Amino acid sequence: MGVEKADGRQAAFFDLDKTVIARSSTMAFSRPLYAGGLLSRSAMLRSAYSHFFYHASGADHTQMERLREQVSRMVVGWEVQQVRDIVATTLAELIGPIVYEEATALIAEHQAAGRDVVIVSASGVELVEPIGVMLGADRVIATRMGIADGRYTGTIDYYAYGENKALAVRELAAEQGYRLGECYAYSDSVTDLPMLEAVGHPVAVNPDKALRREAQTRGWLIQDFSRPVSLGPKFPVQTAARTAALGAGAAAGLVWYASRRKEDGKPASGREDARSRRAASRPEQ
Repeated sequence: MGVEKADGRQAAFFDLDKTVIARSSTMAFSRPLYAGGLLSRSAMLRSAYSHFFYHASGADHTQMERLREQVSRMVVGWEVQQVRDIVATTLAELIGPIVYEEATALIAEHQAAGRDVVIVSASGVELVEPIGVMLGADRVIATRMGIADGRYTGTIDYYAYGENKALAVRELAAEQGYRLGECYAYSDSVTDLPMLEAVGHPVAVNPDKALRREAQTRGWLIQDFSRPVSLGPKFPVQTAARTAALGAGAAAGLVWYASRRKEDGKPASGREDARSRRAASRPEQ
């Protein structure tokens, strides 16, 4: 698919799992988390089962909620910095080889056309942010777990899923001046239908059955990505220098928060309670 030159402020929004990378980003790190003493063997096996089920059938809303509750229970008491360190040291090994070549080409085309690239994922920001750095993305929108005294509490401050993704995309567009009618969005899951509907150029990538039906009915472009490729040769600066900075404990600079509702004393939208907020961050350049 060719990408036209951008006219004014535009962006391309990419779901992560099965759209940019060939597997679940959360499940990809289960082994190093187990080796680091954070996951029990039974929890790792449950993660492997969930990963298999997710890929075998595609995750609907009920299954995504079940996965969210499972992750929330597992992470209680984990040290946030330990998770960041594990991700930084295993990122190139675990994620580098499973990025779709077609996705990297699209990212490069969009950036060459003058569009910002935003990764939008239900996975935790501690995982998504360094992946965004590796991909050379301009920003990420990701789930944020509650943290107290440097440890996860098991609560979710912002869940980047379903309608919440679309709300975050709209707020970021308003903040950055993106014209959503000229923006692009890519996803594999029908649960991302709100995000796809929010832009003028929705694309179904490796779509599950429900999304494929929707895309066919609406006349949306459907693409199948099938060629994972190592990122090393394609993004040597990002994978080397930037991930090294993250490994040293430097968090990528957070430059955009869609948390005005909290600042204004208004409840945030979405399935979570009034504590929910949405946030996105720009990977360190």
